[in-house]
Amino acid sequence: MNFKESYGQSWALVIGINKYRYVAPLAHATNDASVMATTLRDSFGFPEGNITTLLDDAASAQNIRECFLSYRKAAPDDRLVVFFAGHGQTLRGNRGDVGFLIPADGNPDDLSSLIRWDDLTRNADLIPAKHILFLMDACYGGLALMRNPSLGTMRFMGNMIQRYARQVLTAGKADETVSDGSGVRPGHSIFTAHLLNALEGGAATNDGIITANGVMSYVYDRVGRDEYSHQTPHFGFIQGDGDLIFNVEVLEKLRAAEPLQASGEAGGETTDLLVNPAGAMVTMDEESLIVSELKDLLGDPTKRIRLDTFVSFHIRRFLDATDLRHFPTQGPFATAEDIAERIGRYEEAASDLQQVVILLSRWGDSSQLKLLEKVFIRLAEADKGTSGLAVWMKLGWYPIVYLAYSAGIAAVEARNYEALATMFHASVTTQRAYGYEPKPFVVVVVDGAGDLSEYFKMLPGHDRQYVPVSEYLYKALQPVLEDSLMIGRGYDLFFDRFEVLLALEYADLSDSGWGPPGRFAWKHRHDRDTSPLKRAADDAQREGSTWGPLRAGLFKSSPERLSKDMEIIEDLMRKLRWF
Repeated sequence: MNFKESYGQSWALVIGINKYRYVAPLAHATNDASVMATTLRDSFGFPEGNITTLLDDAASAQNIRECFLSYRKAAPDDRLVVFFAGHGQTLRGNRGDVGFLIPADGNPDDLSSLIRWDDLTRNADLIPAKHILFLMDACYGGLALMRNPSLGTMRFMGNMIQRYARQVLTAGKADETVSDGSGVRPGHSIFTAHLLNALEGGAATNDGIITANGVMSYVYDRVGRDEYSHQTPHFGFIQGDGDLIFNVEVLEKLRAAEPLQASGEAGGETTDLLVNPAGAMVTMDEESLIVSELKDLLGDPTKRIRLDTFVSFHIRRFLDATDLRHFPTQGPFATAEDIAERIGRYEEAASDLQQVVILLSRWGDSSQLKLLEKVFIRLAEADKGTSGLAVWMKLGWYPIVYLAYSAGIAAVEARNYEALATMFHASVTTQRAYGYEPKPFVVVVVDGAGDLSEYFKMLPGHDRQYVPVSEYLYKALQPVLEDSLMIGRGYDLFFDRFEVLLALEYADLSDSGWGPPGRFAWKHRHDRDTSPLKRAADDAQREGSTWGPLRAGLFKSSPERLSKDMEIIEDLMRKLRWF
């Protein structure tokens, strides 16, 4: 569905409970709720008649459920904010933590009287509003949330208001205690005090835009560093990749001041705005030190020894940050929340090396690309564990896939196909029962990460996707590559072209009669004549032996091998049972 660049109606369900029947009272929850309702009305234009406030006895389990489901009346372009200030509880189930909200009449000894968190998220599927934001001043576990890939980088806003989103910010995780008081604002909890500060401008971008993502980052940072806090907020996406915008009028003024530009995915028009979320965990200055130094080393042939040392340092740092001490393969059953948390930690650990491989792939010449080769050989040969949970051993391949996609898309964008060939053909020594044998990196990594889709389907919003790893990477990498390369609206094309070349080269080198289908596969099934695979085939036929990937050594520079590989992937497309 194509959403509009604005909101229709704005709705809010605001809940605050001081007085409980069966658990200890709170001091500031009702005040937190009342001020939140006023802020949404007075600062962000939520109509008073569209704000439902449930305080104390009115916040029974039945009333909360009925009010939440009443928003089925919302229209697709509406937004809904749900605020809850009260007690939460976490219990351990057979499949991991289960989080509950405790309503005014809730009895922790009677689970049927509580509200399961995942009941709310499932019921959110019944509400048509494109944006739903949960602001929960309570601590509980059992949340499987995805973070934005790089909290400190500039975010590619553009059509965030046109994209579907279900976002969550909670005061703390399981086994943490909410600080009901001692906040930076008298009469409020620590969490809500910082939340109100964020909404009053603390989380605004340089342009004055206040987004849900900016608010979440700000509150996470401020609560985590508050000297009176004993809690760490938990935040991210349940589904989607859009962003609720609080003060839409600021965005509209910015759009009016600049000519509208076409937006690819949403099908409408929007301005490509770059915003800097408040409360960033890694500053742009810190990132620019790596980028500027690497660019300086790449641009000066006399500094090749320093370049080697620089790249080797970041390889070692990444391997140290991701070894089995920090990412053990042993442990209890892995929940969706556990998987999401580990993916986020892998991405954080990879952030510096990611900048290295992006710039090497974009700018590296023949001699410098040997360092790119070294990166991926070392990563592929690192220990992923030989015993433990299958999910953790398999997920050990994820940061390598993440970095390979980063490097590959950068290479395609720059048409530096020599970099792509260097990475794909890097000779990785793999262990066999009776010794060792070298294999091309592209074969090793695709085989190693082969079952990742099974685990990515457990993540919010990915359970029904044909290629969940590809879909996740598409969203995760866009803001990073936009920051590094100003890749703009061509991102979709470059991402698809990389995946097509990955599938073709794997088919060529593995002799498996198969290649990994990515997002290009369902596009091919939908419209073969305009698919990324067809566009690549047309380019190769038109340019012949001068086609960039062939000249760089992919498919052993043989048009005949490429033709055979195309037939393999075409045949795979015909056999896919995707409807």
